Amino acid sequence: MASSNPSIEARGPTVEAHLLGKVEYDACLALQNRLVFESTGRQDGQITLLFCEHPLILTVGRRGSWGHIELSQRELASRQLRVRWVNHGGACMVHLPGQLAVYPIVPLQHHGFSVAGYLDRLQQGIVAALEELGFAPETREGRYGVWGRTGQLVALGVAVKDWTAYHGAVINVSPAMGLFRYVRTDPEGGSTMSSLSALRRQPIRMASVREALVRHLVSAFECERFHTYAGHALWQELQPNFNPTSLRAI
Repeated sequence: MASSNPSIEARGPTVEAHLLGKVEYDACLALQNRLVFESTGRQDGQITLLFCEHPLILTVGRRGSWGHIELSQRELASRQLRVRWVNHGGACMVHLPGQLAVYPIVPLQHHGFSVAGYLDRLQQGIVAALEELGFAPETREGRYGVWGRTGQLVALGVAVKDWTAYHGAVINVSPAMGLFRYVRTDPEGGSTMSSLSALRRQPIRMASVREALVRHLVSAFECERFHTYAGHALWQELQPNFNPTSLRAI
């Protein structure tokens, strides 16, 4: 069932936010690629936001290498930790439950966004959402990401195909942080990863973070209409075993 804000009657592109729950990284990447393909054939400028959590996996972006992973092949195997090489910006990232991934599918040319301008808007939307939730997020000149007094809270890494942006950001809400000690997520050095729950020293509701992010990303992308859905219509085609009853509450 979709939910929207009926009090807003506006023209222009719509944002569709899809809450996928906990999904395999590769399955979500397949969905992103399909949405990028479909976006290139659309004329309405629709933006799609995917929100999900991933089972444990390590990804290595365009700025990453094996040198950023302080675990041997044997240690990776003993931990049953898969490594996935991807084409987004950034170095390495640990993905795991308790971390919220947000993947906007954005047709840049339709909205008149440069890649840098889009990254600025994505970061601004995340910062505004965290501020609403009572945090004091920090940014650093010349770098993309969000920090707090305990360390880096948000990592950004996007890719662009046919002038459509995908991949996006991961927000450490309340994940287990142990594996981050063995992975250099910051290629510039000097940053340790932290989480919102560590910063506040109490649990943070994932649903509250998602809800704030939807509204502030809609604003950052200068859209006014949005709809929120549980799951995605393409999911059955891409992952036949998907069970919608496993979705977390919206």
